[in-house]
Amino acid sequence: MIGLVLAAGAGRRLRPYTDTLPKALVPVDGETTILDIGLRNLAAAGLTDVVVVVGYAADAVRARQADLQARHGVALTLVHNDRAEEWNNAYSLWLARDHFAAGALLVNGDTVHPASVEQTLLTGRGPSILLAVDDVKKLADEEMKVVFDDAGQLTRITKLMDPAQAHGEYIGATLIESSAAAGLAEALEATWRRDPNLYYEDGYQEYADRGGEVRGAPIGDVAWVEVDNHDDLTRARDIACRY
Repeated sequence: MIGLVLAAGAGRRLRPYTDTLPKALVPVDGETTILDIGLRNLAAAGLTDVVVVVGYAADAVRARQADLQARHGVALTLVHNDRAEEWNNAYSLWLARDHFAAGALLVNGDTVHPASVEQTLLTGRGPSILLAVDDVKKLADEEMKVVFDDAGQLTRITKLMDPAQAHGEYIGATLIESSAAAGLAEALEATWRRDPNLYYEDGYQEYADRGGEVRGAPIGDVAWVEVDNHDDLTRARDIACRY
């Protein structure tokens, strides 16, 4: 099993920080970036072979690759998304299909969370795809919301639903077992070919609709944030210094 980070996005709402840097390289604790935290968490979980999907300002990641490897004790493989500024991240994850074929623990390159999230996913291994879910936070319109049936199988994952109907928020971390890899790759390809602006979570929906097993693992009452804008960045800097 490998670690996998999606870090191809431009993060336009974080300008001027992202004028020359991808969102994953925005500092959140001194010189520590979002990507540093993701790599640190994966290494702490024993996942030292890590694939990073890059795109926007990819040269900035390449320039730091050796330092990131030395600092976190990981071996990095960079996968380039040449459509990162045009298409959404369903395509980014699909590009890594040959790498997650052996199984992967995926983290978004714009999420600040503690290493306990990765440990929760690894402890819960069993389902083909296991999503880290915050079932404590009060939800609003922007969150990636999830619904599970009585047996625990995913029935819906989308931002476009009534928050009151959701069981929680998917926080951008997933355990993908090797047994799910081929089916997920097919579902992701169907998703981005249908509409390249769709999210990889839409690929999860496609996979589940085709009969694939997708379940959730509650992360508990932990501090985390998806960094989309300057308010999120302020919160990330408050959170990151705690762990």
